[in-house]
Amino acid sequence: MKPPSLLSLAIDSALLNIAYITDLSNIPEPILLELFLKTLSAGKLNERVLKMFMATGSEEILSEIQALNIQHIITPVLPTSKVKDEDVDIVIAVLRADLSIFLEEWRVFFSRFHLIIIKDPDLKGDLKIPTGFNYNLYTKSDMDQMMGSASSSINFSGYSCRYFGYLISRKKYIVAFDDDCVPARDDKGQLVDPVAQHITNLCTPATPFFFNTLYDPYREGADFVRGYPFSLRHGVECALSCGIWLNVADFDAPTQLVKPRERNSRYVDAVLTVPVGTMMPVSGINIGFNREVVGPAMFPGFRLSGEGKKRWETMEDIWCGMCAKVMCDHLGLGVKNGLPYVWRDKDEGSDALQSLKREWEGVKLLEEVVPFFRSVRLSRTAVTAEQCVIEIAGLVKDRLGQVDPVFEQVANAMVEWITLWKNVTSKSI
Repeated sequence: MKPPSLLSLAIDSALLNIAYITDLSNIPEPILLELFLKTLSAGKLNERVLKMFMATGSEEILSEIQALNIQHIITPVLPTSKVKDEDVDIVIAVLRADLSIFLEEWRVFFSRFHLIIIKDPDLKGDLKIPTGFNYNLYTKSDMDQMMGSASSSINFSGYSCRYFGYLISRKKYIVAFDDDCVPARDDKGQLVDPVAQHITNLCTPATPFFFNTLYDPYREGADFVRGYPFSLRHGVECALSCGIWLNVADFDAPTQLVKPRERNSRYVDAVLTVPVGTMMPVSGINIGFNREVVGPAMFPGFRLSGEGKKRWETMEDIWCGMCAKVMCDHLGLGVKNGLPYVWRDKDEGSDALQSLKREWEGVKLLEEVVPFFRSVRLSRTAVTAEQCVIEIAGLVKDRLGQVDPVFEQVANAMVEWITLWKNVTSKSI
């Protein structure tokens, strides 16, 4: 009998230890392909091992996977409401000093949770906060201490201060509201619980790969429609829940100018998963997300000179929303939109014409930004939110940096944010 070659022994040894290997990228190409085939024939090609082989980027491996029609084995995400109160942080961006009315309106929903209250660094004076809430307050001094010697490319001014709350949180789930929003009432006049609805959205599967015409099939009274593939009915993890608001509609300045009296008065009792490959604007006014999964993509990176402090005069939450959507599509995660609603007060000091002057540059740049994000394809080795953001930053610099110098600044801010995120989350506060 011919003795086994050293190559065969090496492959057999790797096969025996495949359950404990975490990286296959250092294995030479010829050995890698034979190891893949032996792993397959031995019945050891589970989901984790398949991902390792795919992460090597080997064309031979990928061709073999395609030829054999090997599919990802996605573990079903089962509906659950077993989220502990201590797993949730509520982040509140504050641009007004007196929070008494705001917090009293929310007391019945906020009193169970820990609040992270972030004061706009440009807001003067002390905040007025009623008793009976479990909260931590962060101000400009905390931001300066956290940032240290970081460059000025990261700016927490205005409603961008919410991102500081995302940064310092230690909880799995974040639910965020701005200080001009209160709980809404549904179409039957009942007060709704926006916090509970965000958690429900995040803890039930999303269905981005095939649209269900009855919207969210996991809601009570709904299900999958006829023709929906059974192989996709287990869904995927939902990482981002985008709520809506009544009264003041989320218009840009040009639309505000032509529809100054327009109000959003329609309460639509629906939640839907945004399909894969579809871009959408995301607003931080009423939002919930899994910080562990999508947190690094929620950052203050897109700031134009001359922009105002109001949401409709800035572009950064739209920018980071598209970053997050591209990342979720790449990682096989879901994004939901619809419920919950909040009620937004009208800002009597708003001036659509002045907002247009501040916003117009961003409106024009969006015509370049949206096609860019629709064309982004991330590498198979980008398997975390941090890696995805870094890759997107590189593509921004290469493709959009020639369109406008602001995009190079944005790319640098994205890299800086990930460095800061890693440093902060590695420490205990």
